[in-house]
Amino acid sequence: MIELQYFERSDMEQLINWIPSAEFVLQWGGPAFQYPLTEEQLEKYLEHANKEDSDIYIYKVIDHDLQQVIGHISLGNIDRVHKSARVGKVLVGSTEVRGKGIGSEMMKAILTIAFEELKLHKVTLGVFDFNTSAIRCYEKVGFVREGFLRDARKNGDEYWNLIEMGILENEWREINK
Repeated sequence: MIELQYFERSDMEQLINWIPSAEFVLQWGGPAFQYPLTEEQLEKYLEHANKEDSDIYIYKVIDHDLQQVIGHISLGNIDRVHKSARVGKVLVGSTEVRGKGIGSEMMKAILTIAFEELKLHKVTLGVFDFNTSAIRCYEKVGFVREGFLRDARKNGDEYWNLIEMGILENEWREINK
């Protein structure tokens, strides 16, 4: 069982330690972050987050059985007029819990916040097409593929394709009734 709690300055060092390469930071944080990840970058990321009217909420993921932080996730681009948001920065950082369904639990928890607490209508995310385990996880909790962006990000000499996915409130409610 997991719980999402607001990400804080005291969590920065652990997150930095989970990001092992430039390729990984691009996959996790997109073009907004550079390798090596630094506290300064994370300070900027947190600057306007986790306030009542924020357009981004940033969370650490706590495993109750292990009594430790095992991951990271955010809900950003929150648009209260159009009732939408975007999941990002999804990371099961603790290698000892990978492959045990934690990703699905994290997604269910963030969608509960989006649809139950924030009363949103739609949540989207982007995932690189080679990240098949993440795609399976997202589809398992109800996300559907909405688009395919060819050569969306450049990593060294290669380009990565991005799959856009989304879930609507009524789809969420149908899955969780």
